[in-house]
Amino acid sequence: MMSEKNLPTPHPFMANSAAGSYKEMLRVAEVGDIEELFEQIPSEHRYKGEWNFPRSLASEAELFKHMNSILKKSISSEDNLNFLGAGCWQHYVPAICDEMVTRTEFLTPVWGTPSSDHGRTQVWFEFQSQIGELVGMDFVGLPLYSFGTAAGHAVRMAARINGRSEVLVPSTLDPERLKVLKTYCGFPELSGYVSIVMVATDPHDGGIDVADLKSKISERTSSIYFENPTYLGSIEARAHEISAIAHGVGAEVIVGVDPISLGVIAPPSDYAADIVVGTTQPLGVHMNAGGGVGGFIATRDEAKYAKEYPTLQVSLTGTTHPGELAFGLTLFHQSSYGSRENGKDWTGNSVYLWAVANATYMSLMGPLGFKEIGETIIQRSHYAAALIDEIPGVSVKWKQGFFKEFVVDFSKSKLTVEQINKKLLEHSIFGGKDLSVDFPSLGQSALYCITEIHTVEDIHTLVAALKKVVA
Repeated sequence: MMSEKNLPTPHPFMANSAAGSYKEMLRVAEVGDIEELFEQIPSEHRYKGEWNFPRSLASEAELFKHMNSILKKSISSEDNLNFLGAGCWQHYVPAICDEMVTRTEFLTPVWGTPSSDHGRTQVWFEFQSQIGELVGMDFVGLPLYSFGTAAGHAVRMAARINGRSEVLVPSTLDPERLKVLKTYCGFPELSGYVSIVMVATDPHDGGIDVADLKSKISERTSSIYFENPTYLGSIEARAHEISAIAHGVGAEVIVGVDPISLGVIAPPSDYAADIVVGTTQPLGVHMNAGGGVGGFIATRDEAKYAKEYPTLQVSLTGTTHPGELAFGLTLFHQSSYGSRENGKDWTGNSVYLWAVANATYMSLMGPLGFKEIGETIIQRSHYAAALIDEIPGVSVKWKQGFFKEFVVDFSKSKLTVEQINKKLLEHSIFGGKDLSVDFPSLGQSALYCITEIHTVEDIHTLVAALKKVVA
């Protein structure tokens, strides 16, 4: 048995580290020493050196001071001009969005029993209705962790619908999103594997190369996934043609969108999309890392799609009182909540609170608001691109037909994007996403992002700094 002197020192923030609690846990586990729990681990796999941990902080005040000293080393987009997007964008978040997600009726029962629902289910219903209006679809599930997870689930949905196991994706797909998609598609050795085939990009406009698409699509193809706008900002001008090619071989069409663009870009339903996915981060959610930022799946209201959703869905239903309506959760039996490992796919609820922010944002904006913000972003981003394109040694690829983000080529400046971004930091500016490693064919290029937060003065500040940096 463990002696009293060998018991761990109680931790001030961990109640179960007290000697009495520690001994009780050992008793319940039916062991005399914690080392017995690790006997099955071979000794050669266990670290035998001394841990060089810093001393423990015993007080909350000391911990607060220590954490602040670390956080002060960070430089934020609040204190610097930020032109970095690439999947997580700096949009303005109205104060009411933060107010709504911190209200106790939403913050504490974001998930739980029906008795804990104080308006939460109605907000989810409104979220789904608003997303459906934006993308032109009728059936929307509760939100997912991210853009990438939404795309992954959609590809697996399509494979279950038509029994095929191949998806075509553009070669300019976000590398991070592609990694998530590969995870969802699995491995050849496992059941349910979906192979990924890359389709070339048209060098003239950044969209899908239709000739290459036609050469690779076949009756083996379960779905084609493309984005509009693309990861590199281009608007896919041949969306109708791509959908027609896919449908010609019986494949599903999955389209990924940035919802903030849909006030000025046609919804995917207009060009025959079957499944629409995307991110909800631009809709009232602050940039953050280390947690979900939100994604969605939407389809037509058809049984073949509804039966393959891995998520829950909120519907209006009647009650025992004639004329009375109530909100009800559906699809529970086919989700991981209702069927655990036997569900369609495994999902979680880490972003359900963001649906409250999303619904608040969309209700504030309305159709006119989405049109105004879309036009603002297009005008300012094209204005910035035109000025940057005039800088000696710098050029913009695909100058026409992009939304929010555009590719800037610095190859002729004789500087790398890494060098340029380091110099821009001296001007308190975050430069664009370095594309040189992920897309070497683009040379020393960077992906720049302009949103509604960037004023004309901000754009002029960036252009002036770039002129000095590359001079």
